[in-house]
Amino acid sequence: MVADITERFASSMAAANVESTRVEAAAFEAALEEVVEPPAVGAPLGIEGVSLQDTEVTVPPTPRLLMDAETGVTRVHGGIAEHGTFVIQSDADGTEPVSLYPRTHVGVIRASDLHEDVESVASWLDEEFDAGRDSAILATGASATADMGELVRGVHGPQTVYAIVITDR
Repeated sequence: MVADITERFASSMAAANVESTRVEAAAFEAALEEVVEPPAVGAPLGIEGVSLQDTEVTVPPTPRLLMDAETGVTRVHGGIAEHGTFVIQSDADGTEPVSLYPRTHVGVIRASDLHEDVESVASWLDEEFDAGRDSAILATGASATADMGELVRGVHGPQTVYAIVITDR
């Protein structure tokens, strides 16, 4: 079941022009190194066996570091396999701004945090909000707008998005 949902998530991400990599926790740092363009900032990931401590990602981000960062690395708390969508929850560590301000966002998600469709993630979010969570961002691919008649990417969010799916946690 986990393999099926990670395959579907990867396929949906590819359709949204998002590159994804599936790795075990032990291979996380090498996978991250391949996609991070310095300077990079991050928010604590909170995933057992996965850390930004020995990487070139600065944690916690200061406002100045966040403004200058090319890459932001965050935990993705949930994913929607049907659409290749990240669900990023707000927290005191700055996950939301780190996912939105730098030109490149690297989202790190556990395979066990993937949901099949919007309905199942909505039920999960309902429980999260009942438990006191404030907000969540649903993001599919790089930001884009066609407000002025032509499609422009990266106007109000990252221009490039990568997903690293941790398969063994």
